[in-house]
Amino acid sequence: MLTQAPKGTKDILPSEIHKWQYIEKEIAKLCHDFGYKEIRIPVFEHTELFQRGVGDTTDIVQKEMYTFLDKGQRSITLRPEGTAGVVRSYIENGMASLPQPVKLYYNITAYRYENVQKGRYREFHQFGVEAFGANGPSIDVEIISMLRLFFDRLGINQVSLNINSIGCPVCRAEYNKKLTDYLRPNLDKLCDTCNTRFERNPLRIIDCKEDSCKKITASAPALIENLCDDCKNHFEGLKAGLENLGIDYTIDKNIVRGLDYYTKTVFEFVSSNIGAQGTVCGGGRYDGLIEACGGKPTPGIGFAIGLERLLMVMENQGIEIPEPKGLDIFIAAIGDKANMYAEKMVYELRKEGLSAQKDLVGKSIKAQMKYADKLGAKYSIVLGDDEIDSGKAVLKNMETGDQKEISLDTLISRLKM
Repeated sequence: MLTQAPKGTKDILPSEIHKWQYIEKEIAKLCHDFGYKEIRIPVFEHTELFQRGVGDTTDIVQKEMYTFLDKGQRSITLRPEGTAGVVRSYIENGMASLPQPVKLYYNITAYRYENVQKGRYREFHQFGVEAFGANGPSIDVEIISMLRLFFDRLGINQVSLNINSIGCPVCRAEYNKKLTDYLRPNLDKLCDTCNTRFERNPLRIIDCKEDSCKKITASAPALIENLCDDCKNHFEGLKAGLENLGIDYTIDKNIVRGLDYYTKTVFEFVSSNIGAQGTVCGGGRYDGLIEACGGKPTPGIGFAIGLERLLMVMENQGIEIPEPKGLDIFIAAIGDKANMYAEKMVYELRKEGLSAQKDLVGKSIKAQMKYADKLGAKYSIVLGDDEIDSGKAVLKNMETGDQKEISLDTLISRLKM
């Protein structure tokens, strides 16, 4: 067990880290272009934050959180998502006094005790954005367009956008009565979890993935058809904004998302090429969350995207992620004197911003050159006593095999050409 990673976790090895770095670079560029600033939040928070922020009736809070008592007997939880922590930071650090909207993004690891399957882990990587302080549908359109552009930049074309509105507390209260009236005669056909949800949060039953529940909810009244005028106008504004940008969408009345804090706009980008776990990312508006967590009433909206699933979509679509350039130069040395000289030369090359390596374990010249090839070195030189005494060496292009004698004094300037 000591030599095995815990179930649901995965090492990201040097051979694949370039894929993650590429995605992270694209995330930073995207957020810069849209005016979102990076925020870094703690890996753990007080458990109450997630109970109140995510919702104590959610699967995340009831079944999936990693929670423990610290030495002060305080209940602490590893973050299962990013929004609640960002909301806490917004309140604690007085961001309401900043010019609104405040637009933030994060790139984090998160933790949920889930059934492990392809694309779903217990430790996973999540990129998300949150925007606070904007009421109208324009910010909803911006958030969704941000994702659409992100997928376009990555070359992903096998994702589609589904949208819905789940209203506000006013219209949802009336809808919940209609929904419970519809569901009550069918309680014996619902799963145990949904029977519990029936009393506390019946809307969550629409989100259930059990076949028996899906059969019942397929004919349930739709919330989108029971919106108040304000929510209806907001949704019409969202649709008009997306159409203005040429962003295709499908209205899916069954999207309610798995977190209790959502209001009005909810959306998902889905892909058919990652199997049953087809949701690549999702998000929505949460106009009551900041107040629920102890702040002043402030509208908010955001999304989160799992990077493991994103990479799986790219792989399944056959998108090649470019590898970084290889080593600029490898210096092979023969003998103690040459090794000392090579050590200094490598250091000087690195000071000038060039990537350089030398042998560190006493390989033969033949083995050193094979090693240089494996490292992807663009150039190599061989140093011995003769080269040091003359101040000249042969520079070899490792790709073409071309060789040229150069002065060691000009090596740096030549490599920078």
